[in-house]
Amino acid sequence: MNAPRSRSTWIKWLLLAFLVFGIGIGLVRALDKRKTQTETARHAAEALKTAPVYTLTPRDLFTVQPIPLMQTVGISGSVQALQTAAIKARTSGEIQGLSKREGDTVKAGEVVARIDSTEAEARVRQAQRQAESAQSQVAIAQRTLDNNQALVRQGFISATALETSTANLAGAQATHQAALAALDIAKKSLADTTLRSPLNGQISARLVQNGERVGIDSRVFDVVDLSAFEMEAAITPANAVSVKVGQAAALRIEGLAEPVQAVVSRINPSVQAGSRSVLIYLRVPASEGMRQGLFAQGHITTGSTEALAVPVSAVRNDKPQPYVQVVREGQIVHLPLEGGATGLQGNEPMREVKGLTAGTQVLSAVAGAIREGTAVNLATN
Repeated sequence: MNAPRSRSTWIKWLLLAFLVFGIGIGLVRALDKRKTQTETARHAAEALKTAPVYTLTPRDLFTVQPIPLMQTVGISGSVQALQTAAIKARTSGEIQGLSKREGDTVKAGEVVARIDSTEAEARVRQAQRQAESAQSQVAIAQRTLDNNQALVRQGFISATALETSTANLAGAQATHQAALAALDIAKKSLADTTLRSPLNGQISARLVQNGERVGIDSRVFDVVDLSAFEMEAAITPANAVSVKVGQAAALRIEGLAEPVQAVVSRINPSVQAGSRSVLIYLRVPASEGMRQGLFAQGHITTGSTEALAVPVSAVRNDKPQPYVQVVREGQIVHLPLEGGATGLQGNEPMREVKGLTAGTQVLSAVAGAIREGTAVNLATN
């Protein structure tokens, strides 16, 4: 009886010992893991306190120096043909003889359509007969006057009868003149049934079809002359001060590979009421592939100057005031910019930087935004 009870007690104490041992190992591991996490967090905090050092390559920097700037005014707009025409019906009737379509070439004076002239021809004939009848009445009145003048000289009739004959002749002549005027009007109406192109060019729109009945002033064709073009552009009154007639402009026109040289031909003397802008007009020479309505943008060269400048792309605008990133004593410094002249160096837009000295190194656009105070060094290769 005592042997089995002693063995059971021994097993219980052994299990309890194993349990205590397992709990001890777990506590040791937990404390070790916590210590490791604490060390990791401490190292991370120390790393955050240490500011990173950026390495800049030569292409990340632009050295400020005096450079010649072409002062320009940016413009944009659409190119329009200098000469266009709307061929309209000048009399009502049925359209006939339409053969031209969009893109077809026409010459000045060429017949492009006709309007049914049956009624107009009849009116011409009617007016012509009335003019002939009036001319006959003039001849009769003239003969009567001549006869009465002879009778007055012979004393057979009184002078009063002669005056009546004179008045009848004047009335017949006036009626004849009115009939001739009516004939001219009828001939004009007949001529209006023939539609002719007023200029050399191409058909840009055909608005009716054969057999349609049109009214007076109905558009039939639009014609454009592609031998010369003009561009209208809106600029601010401040920029308009420096723009003069005769100044050259370089334009990029959609669809054309090469830039087109234009000249300022006119400047509107009034400011537009709604937009408060000034309209300027540029004469654009015809080039291969030019079409009416193409969009164009470019700049007018208004003068030149020399100034300390940086590329416009290096100027950052993510703060209330534009600034540049400058390298000073191995650190990045953000310097706000004052207003300055803008211009071009070749095709690169540049901006004057006041307050900087020649030789200052400014971060270019490819370097991106770097926090102020960040340490930097220049790569040796």
